[in-house]
Amino acid sequence: MPPERITIKNEDEEEESPSESESESESKGSREEERCFSEHIMMRYKEEKEAKKEAFRKYLESSGAVDALTKVLVALYEQNDKPASALEFIQQKLSCPSISDYEKLQADFSDLHNKYNDLLAAHHKISKELEEMKSSHALATTSTKETTESESPKDGL
Repeated sequence: MPPERITIKNEDEEEESPSESESESESKGSREEERCFSEHIMMRYKEEKEAKKEAFRKYLESSGAVDALTKVLVALYEQNDKPASALEFIQQKLSCPSISDYEKLQADFSDLHNKYNDLLAAHHKISKELEEMKSSHALATTSTKETTESESPKDGL
């Protein structure tokens, strides 16, 4: 408990009770502490937020994203005839297909994949037929050779 305050007063002044002035100063002190605490929390939050921003900025720089975006934006800025869609221009320069192009590419891929599977199946079928023909031809050649050898005269001429 803080020591009591001694007050010298004029006869015109009303007497302050020590408990009222103490509670006012305690109240002011409490408000000051709350304000300092709030300021400290806000400063810490801002510092953390800035640290996260800085880490993200470094990430973008180290990955080359900042350079790539800068080059594209400079190219857009230097265009004499500005494109109708800045977003499509950026996508094209970054080698990104537009959504409609992407969907078309997906459909084309699906069609080509189906054709590939059909051709692969036909190739396997024809390869199998070829192998069967080779083996039947080899058997026919072997049997013809054996037949020819058994029919030929063995008199040594």
